Amino acid sequence: MGGPGSSPCASCKLLRRRCAKECIFAPYFPPDDPHKFAIVHKVFGASNVSKMLQELPVHQRADAVNSLVFEANARVRDPVYGCVGAISYLQNQVTQLQMQLAVAQTEILCIQMQHEPTLQSHHEVFELDQDDKAHLLHSNNNSINNCNNNYNLAYAMSSGQLNSNFASPSSIIQMQMQDPLKQESLWT
Repeated sequence: MGGPGSSPCASCKLLRRRCAKECIFAPYFPPDDPHKFAIVHKVFGASNVSKMLQELPVHQRADAVNSLVFEANARVRDPVYGCVGAISYLQNQVTQLQMQLAVAQTEILCIQMQHEPTLQSHHEVFELDQDDKAHLLHSNNNSINNCNNNYNLAYAMSSGQLNSNFASPSSIIQMQMQDPLKQESLWT
């Protein structure tokens, strides 16, 4: 804070004015961190920041200043989107990581299904009649095909080949035809 023998706060220093004892900026913009006020002043203006701080209760001012500093830094880094751009980027990152997790979980499920022993032993399979054998083989193949289709859908969504809101079976098949190598495991 200002006064005899003390250094003016960062805002008063930047604005080249005398720092009064009751300076509203002094508690939040110390003289040893002039960049903090400079960036807030550049984006919001000293007059606007002063008005905002005066309208707030004293116990909320420090949080408001921290928020203004964060928003000003974001606006300088990204003049068009500011904080919204940072939030959007992080939300997209979370979505991509959730899709990658879904792909990994689907791959684990597929591997478990392929290595899972059948419910019946080999002796029981030989005692089944021809129709039962065909039904067992058909249901086993369907579960593996469903697993592969789910894996391909999750992979296509995580790699950005499909929009998660508009995925259709025909687009998955088309993606598989275009690049059959993408059906391989992501982890090998």
